[in-house]
Amino acid sequence: MDIAHQRLLNQHLAGTTLATPAAVVDWLVAAQAQDYAGAKWAIGLRLNGTTDTAIEHAFNEGTILRTHVLRPTWHFVTPHDIRWLLTLTAPRVHQINGTYYHRLELDQATFTRSHDALAKALRDRQQLTREELRHALQQAGVATEGELRLSYLLMQAELDGIICSGPRQGKQFTYTLLDERAPEAITLAREEALAELSRRYFISRGPATIQDYAKWSGLTTADARYGLEAVKAEFTQEVVDGRTYWLSTATPSVKEVPPTAYLLSIYDEYISGYKDRSALGDAEIAARLWAMGNALQYIIVVDGQIVGTWKRTLKKAAVVIETNLFRSLTEAENRAIVVAAHQYGDFLDRPVLLA
Repeated sequence: MDIAHQRLLNQHLAGTTLATPAAVVDWLVAAQAQDYAGAKWAIGLRLNGTTDTAIEHAFNEGTILRTHVLRPTWHFVTPHDIRWLLTLTAPRVHQINGTYYHRLELDQATFTRSHDALAKALRDRQQLTREELRHALQQAGVATEGELRLSYLLMQAELDGIICSGPRQGKQFTYTLLDERAPEAITLAREEALAELSRRYFISRGPATIQDYAKWSGLTTADARYGLEAVKAEFTQEVVDGRTYWLSTATPSVKEVPPTAYLLSIYDEYISGYKDRSALGDAEIAARLWAMGNALQYIIVVDGQIVGTWKRTLKKAAVVIETNLFRSLTEAENRAIVVAAHQYGDFLDRPVLLA
């Protein structure tokens, strides 16, 4: 089984048929998005001929939303899915955040006052920036000294389904009330939500293991197994090097094609969607990724394998792309990277200078 190429197909990096930013986010269920520029590009890679401006428009229109869900970080989700995803995964995120709540003296009484103040400030479709909400909280007697305390007050409100992303004001993010931004969000019973999340994870990211799924979703291994058990009739399994991989029975077959390169964010779901990344490179590559940690370095993938990193510099009239390769590439592989770089330039509507 060619794990890497099957993932490229299932994640719609190769041979995409998706037509809108919302369709990409719907397919992925949730897409990691703390690096906002990189997350927009991750959506762009899964569409044909789209631009950064088009995805920014979709975000401002609210067809895709950005909130804390699954793990203590931002993800893009759709208005349809946001409510049940929060209900299912927020309790685990609260557990993880518990140490910070205690350290910052954030108890339930404080959160109740904070939620009430935020709801009052944002009612009637108000869209306020972080600093405007800081002022509203202070006016209500909720202390917001320090960026960390404010961050956890807002994250708690996101996790509890009070607020979510609003349209940007220039380069500033805003918040708005979730009930007003996503009035048609569905709710699911917990067992239904576990099954739905499991189904859509393995359809969009298979072949994957139960350990991959638990890491990505933030669920306990027991909950991850429960969800997979509920839908496993829709999937097939294969054992590779002692690991059991699950994938949809509808996964398309891998065809021989010329080398294809992708310039990915380190948070792209092709990277962050799995606990075990051995299918993407050897032990040396894994060690390099581990050493990078959460650094905002971008990843070069050729034919499903990590071959280096890249970084961009935005100039007034161009985007400069510098590459750091982990090995020598063939002429065809180098040509593929040039194609990928110009695809990124087209996305930004800027010419590319390759360093």
